Amino acid sequence: MSVMNDNPRRPASRSPRITGIAVALAAALGLGTLSACASDEQTRGEDGKLDVVASFYPMEFLVRQIGGDHVHVTGLTKPGQEPHDLELKPRQVASLEKADAVVYLKGLQPAVDEAIKQSGAKNVADAASLTHLESHGDEVDGHTHGDHGDHEGHESHGEGAADPHIWLDPVKYAEVAEGVNKTLAKAAPDHREIFQKNTDILVNRLKELNTKFADGLRNRASDTFITTHAAFGYLAERYGLTEEAVSGVDPEAEPSAARIKDLHKLAKDHHVNTVFFETIASPATAKTIAGDLNLRTDVLDPLEGITDHSKGHDYFEVMESNLTALRKALGAK
Repeated sequence: MSVMNDNPRRPASRSPRITGIAVALAAALGLGTLSACASDEQTRGEDGKLDVVASFYPMEFLVRQIGGDHVHVTGLTKPGQEPHDLELKPRQVASLEKADAVVYLKGLQPAVDEAIKQSGAKNVADAASLTHLESHGDEVDGHTHGDHGDHEGHESHGEGAADPHIWLDPVKYAEVAEGVNKTLAKAAPDHREIFQKNTDILVNRLKELNTKFADGLRNRASDTFITTHAAFGYLAERYGLTEEAVSGVDPEAEPSAARIKDLHKLAKDHHVNTVFFETIASPATAKTIAGDLNLRTDVLDPLEGITDHSKGHDYFEVMESNLTALRKALGAK
């Protein structure tokens, strides 16, 4: 990616945020943990559910699908909230220490990474360690399938760092699901068989989704798509596409004059007719660029959260909506 800081959306605020985390952790653990723990333990004792904290929607979705009725899931990122910019409240920090299991993606949310490190949380599933991550820039050419630098984990979502958007590749997302299953089973061995059954169902659905994308994008007029958010590198590689991001990881950033010139040329050369934007960010940049290039706009959802504006109610529905949008933009038959 094209930025150097841990948080690509708000690079200047990194140090204050980490300081705030430390204060929040001290306040939460020192003032409110005892009474909160007693309340939560009583609740878990009554309903017998595993108390799981998930960092943002793609992790929440996995936990709910795998855990079913045997888990209680608390999400740290609210629907419609920009996950990269998340700042934790004291009660959220305390919830990590009390949880039976924690599921997150290291490198996407610096505030969460720091809080988990300080909390001493047990039974932690880091999605970044459950599949291979690669480094992607503003342009990802899925036809090269070269070595972009595999990683077992990563520390930042910046230039040279590993791309965290693994959930947009159904194959990688299935690998993460298998790892989350193991963590939940370790936390609740009595439900191991149920978790495994649910995981098998989920993985099969993800395999079917992968097949839909592969078949749906096979016969197309163009390979290239333009998006305001450089989130679709894994998807592009999986299906032999080329992602061109307007200005990197920030979907609202204004591109340089040189980048506009480059986009104009590639749109003409590769028969691009659409500039994609996402649901939880302003479409202003996409619409301005599309107007300059005489292109249309549409939504390609990075699925960082589900809102009333999402084109679907869950991961699978939104991914199929993304497939429909890509097929239209790429002239697939």
